[in-house]
Amino acid sequence: MFSITLKLMKKSARMLIPAGIAILIGTAFIAATFLFGNAMNDALAAQNTAQLGGANYVISPDSGKDLTDKDQDYIYTRTVNDFQLDRIRATEGVKDARASYAGSVTVTRGNKHASSYVITTAAKRTLLPVTITQGDQPADSNEIALTKSVADQLGVKVGDRVTVNSQAAQYAGKTGDSAGNTGDAGDESAQNADGTSSHDGDSDAASGASVSSDGANTADSGMTVRVVGLTDDPNGAYAYYGGASVLSDNVITAMAGSNDFGNLPVYLVYLDIDDASDTAAASTVKQVSTLLPKHFSVQSRAALVEESVKSMSSGETSITTIFLLSFGILAMLVAALVIANTFQVLVAQRRRTLALLRTIGANKSQLYVSVLFEAGVLGLIASALGVGLGIGLMAALCQSGLMKATGMTMRLVLSGPVFTVPMAFGIIMTVIASLGSARSATAVTPLEALRPIELTDTRRAGVVRAVISVLLIVAGVALCAFSVWQMSENIAGRDSMADKQYPLVLLAAIIGCALIFLGLVLSATFWLPVLMRGVGAMVALAGPSAKVAHANIQKNPRRVAATGAALLIGVTLVSTIATGAASAKQTMNEALTTRYSVDMIAAGTDMTGKQASEAAKVKGVQRGIYAPTRMMTMKDADGKSLSVLVVGVDGVDALRKVVRSDLSGVTIDGDSVLMPKYSAATGKDIPLDKSVTFTAGAAEAQADAANGPSGNDANGSAENGNGQSGGTQTLTLKPRKVDYRRIASNYAAVAFVDASHFTNGGIKADGHIMLMRIDAEGAGVALNDVFTNVQNVFSASAGVTVTGPVAERTQWETMINGMMALLVGLIAVAVLIALVGVANTLSLSVIERTRESATLRAIGMTRGQLRRSLAVEALLLSLVSGVVGVVLGTLFGWLGSYMVFSLCGDTVFPFEWATNGVVLGVAALAALLASVAPARRAVKTPPVEALAEA
Repeated sequence: MFSITLKLMKKSARMLIPAGIAILIGTAFIAATFLFGNAMNDALAAQNTAQLGGANYVISPDSGKDLTDKDQDYIYTRTVNDFQLDRIRATEGVKDARASYAGSVTVTRGNKHASSYVITTAAKRTLLPVTITQGDQPADSNEIALTKSVADQLGVKVGDRVTVNSQAAQYAGKTGDSAGNTGDAGDESAQNADGTSSHDGDSDAASGASVSSDGANTADSGMTVRVVGLTDDPNGAYAYYGGASVLSDNVITAMAGSNDFGNLPVYLVYLDIDDASDTAAASTVKQVSTLLPKHFSVQSRAALVEESVKSMSSGETSITTIFLLSFGILAMLVAALVIANTFQVLVAQRRRTLALLRTIGANKSQLYVSVLFEAGVLGLIASALGVGLGIGLMAALCQSGLMKATGMTMRLVLSGPVFTVPMAFGIIMTVIASLGSARSATAVTPLEALRPIELTDTRRAGVVRAVISVLLIVAGVALCAFSVWQMSENIAGRDSMADKQYPLVLLAAIIGCALIFLGLVLSATFWLPVLMRGVGAMVALAGPSAKVAHANIQKNPRRVAATGAALLIGVTLVSTIATGAASAKQTMNEALTTRYSVDMIAAGTDMTGKQASEAAKVKGVQRGIYAPTRMMTMKDADGKSLSVLVVGVDGVDALRKVVRSDLSGVTIDGDSVLMPKYSAATGKDIPLDKSVTFTAGAAEAQADAANGPSGNDANGSAENGNGQSGGTQTLTLKPRKVDYRRIASNYAAVAFVDASHFTNGGIKADGHIMLMRIDAEGAGVALNDVFTNVQNVFSASAGVTVTGPVAERTQWETMINGMMALLVGLIAVAVLIALVGVANTLSLSVIERTRESATLRAIGMTRGQLRRSLAVEALLLSLVSGVVGVVLGTLFGWLGSYMVFSLCGDTVFPFEWATNGVVLGVAALAALLASVAPARRAVKTPPVEALAEA
């Protein structure tokens, strides 16, 4: 019987192709998902251990042990001298050792400045975590290997000389404190003992040299060094900093504010040990271990990688894999509907063959096993091809370098689950999907060879299915209504679960939507044919072809429902995501517009007027004003202290150019200050007396002196420009309140005063701000391009940040667009598989209606009319299911947006005409294409021959 089954498969190979494609796509997706997870794990592990460079062993603090606070203090106060590097390098088997210390410096050439992250050098290039692309690594005194980006920014090449400076070096030079190296505890990114990165920002002692507003160094002129090489960071060890430059020992010592390299604090030392022999390597490690301070040990690179992977096993990578895998399983579930339809087609095609097999002795169980065996073979072949396709696609992705934009270099990593899970899932799903057809095959009797095929499906959907569907829908609606009610109560300020148990309320809404959708899919047998009948009745008025299509689509409501449900799943998910993304964008845009009165600001201690002029010329920047600033404090009418950024402007007319607020009737003069009505920190009204006093305190003056931007003495106790002693500056003015919001979100309030207060010495500026009004649409440029170009203008100044609603809106839109593109791409797989099901349904319809089609042809129906009837049938299937999916997806998207974004502001409920229109258009076009092959089959057979076959 098995040999007969294989011969039948060979004969019906063309019919099996659609189901095979569905299985292939689904399994390829699952295989690619596992490969993606493997590649992400590998890339993240490589990134987390990238700072090891070519080191195969690391001296690091002991992990997994109970250490007291005293022990921790001991670990993180060790210096280079404590590790006896000379003795370690002299140990047999040790090729090289590199102490890990890092910081940030400002590199200057002429009037150009750039910030760069810097690390210690090594005797051998292989031990560096960055690649030397040109020249060599620093070996002698006063040498630097610059990152290529910094070199390009400054216009320098190998052999040129540059000046390096740092805050710690300046501070040490002013105070005479050569031991002021309170810096990075040695590691380039505060790497944990297990090799994972825990750096959350630049907090190094050697962080960026302080420069004045005109870009000149405020203290000593720094240290002149020679550029001996250029570096690249291919493994993303310092992706956060755009790479790292390498300094010779004496230079990095000076930049740390010290006079002895041995005094630099470190807690990681990278080793290159000869590991050609495990025994010799173990002996070397043992000898090195005897030279270490307590609480330190030597770990192999392999152990660090293993620990890094374990630390990520419950993190983002596994979540990403599970998330993607869910779409692969969804694709297989949709494929199951296609497979079920395909085998119905096969059984219908072979009814005479099956009947003849019964007449020559085949029993029901043999026919049943035959169909399942055929499904298993099809699943095996298609799944194997799918795994191969998944591997090929992932290999192409890795080779393309597309992931480099994320700072990761991915490679193909094969594992057991890549092969076993997709193939097992594909075979099992195929066999399960064929069970119904196998039962149908056993119902074929020898008399079937003498009777025409039954054209209609006389089975009725079960009452149990109807009851379960109704219960699911009712439960889902109740959960969604409960979630909306709780959110509305929370927004209104009343007691609500959403206040304390928001995740549970959100989960209830998600489960509610899932129950509603599941109930609708299960009950599709009841309502989808009714919708088809209603729409078809109107379409039937278009002519004979449409009338025939309307009649034919009613003959097998169960199959129509199965195919429609497959399309419904994909279209609903696409519409849900599109609606949610659009709502997120518009809601956040509205929220940002109401919370900010300025489109974009740039602020920092080292901003220059030249940069501001260049920023004003960026296409899309409509207007801009450049003003001095000072961070001061004040007390409101209730006695509460507020942190206020005081900005000097040339009258209110200049402010009107950039601030989106009603400033009519407002003036700014020497005796007044313009204050916001609401605090940016609390959102509450700021109560003010008839006058307010702004103060820059002694402590702030001390900090400014250390940082250098305001030009005070190093000890911070000198007098200010107004002649006020004690390191304080005060300014008393009459406040005028206007409702403008969040000029700079880092301060509770931004106050505008007349610029004369800065020019006459009343206030000394500690920075500058540029307020910009943006009109990207009027300039014909993308908002993201405006933001990026403004950032580029200020890129040479490390202390300048670009923020504001345009910046946040750009970040939101970039993130949302990226997520939407990924999700829609994944769901498109399910839609593609569902459209294969449309082709199968039409093929089955053609087989079932062989006699009917022949009769219609015999009484005068043309081939074109028959083709059109099948095209109309395909359109009815796709468009009715698609429209229902769009409606459901929009409602689900609105609900999700309300549950998530109502916390940020008034939720916008958009209807995505463009995306939904594209989805319906693609579904209609694909349905028409799917009708081509069945239509050719229907019109190819002559009427007389068809009547004889039927």
